[in-house]
Amino acid sequence: MDTEKYSEGACPIGRALALVGDAWSMMILRDAGHGRTRFEEFRTSLGIAPNILTRRLAALTAAGLLEKRRYSERPPRDDYVLTDSGRDFLPILMVVGAWGARHCSGGGAISRALDAETGAPIEAVVVDRATGRLLSEIAMSVVVPEAA
Repeated sequence: MDTEKYSEGACPIGRALALVGDAWSMMILRDAGHGRTRFEEFRTSLGIAPNILTRRLAALTAAGLLEKRRYSERPPRDDYVLTDSGRDFLPILMVVGAWGARHCSGGGAISRALDAETGAPIEAVVVDRATGRLLSEIAMSVVVPEAA
């Protein structure tokens, strides 16, 4: 993927995917949404190689989705905490998860999201804020801005 082309292009999908478009990055954000903040927590949960985790944490921090907070000076250790931008990404992950549950479960047991207060299952969907209509039911067109 030509990340420079997409990260600066007119398409907001391309811009977003240039920041979080790989599975490791999304899984790190998922874990951060579940309250994990420390390098070792991410490594253990994901089974990710330390060098890959280091690169992804640095990229997510540089992109403004995570923030480093020092919790130990000796040895130097940081927490990785979701920023407002990172928290705004969590509903997107929930919708990806709902799509995966519907189309990729293969009939096996899968996790599901529950409302922490009521215990009721959550069905993540995407709606148009103005009308409340499901985006999957709206015929859409895209307007591309003219080059300046």
